[in-house]
Amino acid sequence: MNNFIGILMLIFFSIPLNAQVVINELDTDTPGTDVQEFVELKSTTPNFSLDGYVLVFFNGTNSLSYLAMDLDGLITNVNGLVTIGNNAVSPVPNRYLADNSIQNGPDAVGLYFGNGSNFPTGTLATTTNLITALAHGTSDANATALLTALGLTTQWDENINAASSTQSIQRKVDGTYEVKIPTPSANNDGTGVALNGFLVTISPAGNLTEGSTFTLTFSTQFAVMSDLNFTFSLQNESFTSDDYAGSEMATIPVGSNSVVKNFVLIDDQYNEGDETMKIVIGSIPTNYVKLNDNVAVRIHDNDYVVQSWGSPLNPTYGLVTNTAPPGYYSSLNGKSGAVLKQAIQDIIANPLVVREHNYGDAYDILKESDQNPLNSSQVWLMYVEQPRSKLDMQTGTSGTGFWNREHIYSQSRGGFTDATSNVPDGIMIWSPTDSNDILAGHSDAHHIRAEDSPENSARGNKNYGVDYNGPTGNSGSWHGDVARAIFYMAVRYNGLNVINGNPSETPVGNIGDLATLLNWNTIDPADDFEMNRNNVIYTWQMNRNPFIDYPALANYLWGSNVGQTWNSSLNSDDFLTSKISIVPNPTKNSVTIAGIESETLIELYSLAGIKLKSVQATKEIHLNLEVATGIYLLKIKSKNGSITKRIVIQ
Repeated sequence: MNNFIGILMLIFFSIPLNAQVVINELDTDTPGTDVQEFVELKSTTPNFSLDGYVLVFFNGTNSLSYLAMDLDGLITNVNGLVTIGNNAVSPVPNRYLADNSIQNGPDAVGLYFGNGSNFPTGTLATTTNLITALAHGTSDANATALLTALGLTTQWDENINAASSTQSIQRKVDGTYEVKIPTPSANNDGTGVALNGFLVTISPAGNLTEGSTFTLTFSTQFAVMSDLNFTFSLQNESFTSDDYAGSEMATIPVGSNSVVKNFVLIDDQYNEGDETMKIVIGSIPTNYVKLNDNVAVRIHDNDYVVQSWGSPLNPTYGLVTNTAPPGYYSSLNGKSGAVLKQAIQDIIANPLVVREHNYGDAYDILKESDQNPLNSSQVWLMYVEQPRSKLDMQTGTSGTGFWNREHIYSQSRGGFTDATSNVPDGIMIWSPTDSNDILAGHSDAHHIRAEDSPENSARGNKNYGVDYNGPTGNSGSWHGDVARAIFYMAVRYNGLNVINGNPSETPVGNIGDLATLLNWNTIDPADDFEMNRNNVIYTWQMNRNPFIDYPALANYLWGSNVGQTWNSSLNSDDFLTSKISIVPNPTKNSVTIAGIESETLIELYSLAGIKLKSVQATKEIHLNLEVATGIYLLKIKSKNGSITKRIVIQ
């Protein structure tokens, strides 16, 4: 402790006494998802080093720190200003904060002598070594305890003009604050040295594709007084100099205010997946200020793979081979009821075979298991029924435009919230698991799907069919997928159940609605997308979802066949898939069903599960459907088994 005090005294006496640093401006609430937040500091002496300073953010509810940032290496500019903020702030901050880092209040930010390590998360607010502090809110009651802890008497309201998202808190010459339009990297009163703004723009704007050309225009607000020579880079992670052609050196000649650089994206014929190019500007003279930097541009790989099977919106059946080894389910035959359920669990929770991976690995699994069949650079988002680039994986607090991992059997209902590590280990590192290992449910990929982040939040832990039916306008292509994932979880883990109605979140272990899910299992049959997904997850976890391989199993455990003896040969699609054909599909109003060899029941259903037509046949039949335009289900059942096919009526 004495050493720490000595270091602080050394820092204090090495700082010029006439150099004062204040919090000059704070913007905590910005448009959209708070990606333009910033803190601006001002020194009375220009070009002043902030070595030995640390910025600490405090929560008003408990007076504890939630973020600390060392300022070592930062130097204020000719106007004595330095800015710490999000990447979207313009002019570019001198140091970046992650998006949505600063809380809106009632909270506070303090500038201290010291290091970030002196203020780990949860440090109580203090005036020790405090230089200056600013308490803030957005129409919040005063955080009285925090004000006292920091020696403050005023909490400044960013929403005083009812415009908190478009205004900031700014220091006046007299040391008080006012709220007005933000002025990052500029004196609040408009005085000081005018810096020449430097901007890069790209044309065409938006996403680019391999093989295309683009131009970068570098411009300044005012004509340059002498040649402005600068460099920039485009490389970023897997996007390298092999991916483009063009020079990364430029000059804006004296008297001009722009220069254009031309580039070609190389079409390399390799399937590398989508990549992100990042335009990073090198150092520029101190009389210039960057208006943007680190500009990310999506580069689409035109060599993506298209699979032979369809997406959930346009499903196919029987094209993906089931990779279950011979005899995988043979122990189920001849069993019924609770004995059948136990036999299934003995397979999918076998501690000698089944592997538990962690939650971090789920992203890697989903990039393969949930890959869009029409574009290998994308994942398929379940509820919203659309693809999204694999690169748009949520890593920050804002999920808009990103995808993340959706637990179908919600974490709070399952009792496994945050139970496994979020750091991926890879396919070769795993732990043994069994039916009592409920915490493994946190990372079990059989019930984790790629999903739009906001929609994932909207679903929360709602029960299916009663509280949650997906976003407005969805076609329900995910209904059967959800049902079969729930059925899997209810057998795989002891203590998890699927029940009728709208069960409460507590006690844990119950999810609904069983009747809805049984119906969904029928009207949205397992397709090639699900079978491929089952195959991929099997390579990681060494277990399968039996309700994808045999959807009819659900009826033997919870539905119309409860108590009956299971026989896999009578519940397999294989014998009919190779024989039955339905043409044409799509059709105007009728289909021909060929391959019928014995007495067969043919039923037509709406996607809502309403039976519209039922006929018997013993041979090929021409069937008039007589229904409106839309998507329907044909269920074909004989003594040898049954299959369900989607048909489109145009």
